[in-house]
Amino acid sequence: MTRPNGRTVRDLRRENRTAVLRRLYFDGPLSRFSLGPATGLSSGSISNVVAELVAEGLVEEAGSVDSAGGRPRILLRVAPDSGRMIGVDVGETRVRVELFDLTLTELARAERPLTASGQDTGRYEVGVVVDHIRDAIAEVLRTADVPAESLLGVGIGVPGIVERTAEAGAVVHGQTIGWDAVPLERLLREAVDLPAGVPYRIDNGARTLGQAEMWFGAGRGATSAVVVLFGSGVGACVTTDPSGPGRALEWGHLKVQVRGRRCRCGAQGCLEAYAGAGALLERWREAGGPSPAGADEETALAALASAAYPEDGGTPDPAAVAVLAETAEYLGAGFADLVNLFQPERILVGGWAGLLLGPRFLAEVERHARAYALAYPAARVTLGMGTLGPDAVTVGAAILPLADFFARGGRRESPAPPEAPPAWTRSLRDRTTR
Repeated sequence: MTRPNGRTVRDLRRENRTAVLRRLYFDGPLSRFSLGPATGLSSGSISNVVAELVAEGLVEEAGSVDSAGGRPRILLRVAPDSGRMIGVDVGETRVRVELFDLTLTELARAERPLTASGQDTGRYEVGVVVDHIRDAIAEVLRTADVPAESLLGVGIGVPGIVERTAEAGAVVHGQTIGWDAVPLERLLREAVDLPAGVPYRIDNGARTLGQAEMWFGAGRGATSAVVVLFGSGVGACVTTDPSGPGRALEWGHLKVQVRGRRCRCGAQGCLEAYAGAGALLERWREAGGPSPAGADEETALAALASAAYPEDGGTPDPAAVAVLAETAEYLGAGFADLVNLFQPERILVGGWAGLLLGPRFLAEVERHARAYALAYPAARVTLGMGTLGPDAVTVGAAILPLADFFARGGRRESPAPPEAPPAWTRSLRDRTTR
């Protein structure tokens, strides 16, 4: 039955289920009585939806609370074991895979480093990354003793721009890592041993970071925010609607210097060529800093931070101090661009390099940002650190299939039906079997 506004009864039931699930997820446990005003649904609709969700095992009782003069009210919550998600972070220095229950409690994790054999001057070998994801998914499922059929989906955060195509699914354009239209979803479906009905959700890593901070971290309660991913490169996610997904920005490729330093993307003068972790280390070496043999980027950046901010009370390395001071100004100018363009309520810093350096020099970055930005929006923005730590991208990646699951009212995605063979093959088969 279709209503005048084009919505069917089935659409209405799905929307009601979605409203109840989301409210229980973010604000639960709640009683049936509290769910009515929280969702705007009638008591009859609440009773019907809750009965369905309890019968399906998606919602369970979680104790009771006293009511005003009546029987205690039963509290309800989303059942943690009613589904699992996998989050994958294809990062700058490693591939991290985590398995979560429906409430995003970590059940298992596995990491695979991107060493010289899989990462050459920032160029990722696609086959190595696919193998790492395949092996790590198998490991976390085995470690937690979880059947693959329980998965609601696999979410993956990657560097670069993600295009969605009808033929190959998600295709990654990662110019800075040497990926030119890589059909990552198709490659994973061919390589990873998961049931056909388990969906893959692939998106930009900065966007998954932003999603996580807005749902569970320092972005909660904000009407608009920009979440910055500061690692080997820099990226950002802007969110102007807290109820919807953010939008990934190739912020690191804004130009901060005409005919400036060469960036990994091949252009000159990008913010990433001055503020990315690799660029910081290159400038430190140019200024006389050490080049430790065999040290990975995270170890080398930690050495730079220690040289500039010695914890033992020693004398700071002037070259390290100068590099970080210059970086703070470039980042401040980049933040000012975000303030002027989007006028966000908050700017939050995440990513492994951001977590390492942010607490030490964020105040200096903020000083430059306010000096470079327009006064009105600059006076209304707050700058701070993300609160979810190094796992934020994997958490955000796992949110991708979870958000889809809620949008479907808690229904699992049906596997696509097998494609019918072309007409000419059917006619040939008919002729040969007569």
